[in-house]
Amino acid sequence: MKRFFAVTFLALFSMSALSACNTIGGAGEDIEKGGEAVQDAAS
Repeated sequence: MKRFFAVTFLALFSMSALSACNTIGGAGEDIEKGGEAVQDAAS
């Protein structure tokens, strides 16, 4: 039974970590697009 809970916890933790990485990656893309817009406006 302990093994089941450990595997379940590990799976949930892994899914949370992967979804956080996607969120951070999306934020980086948004910041990059904002920077490009500023560069285009400056030139």
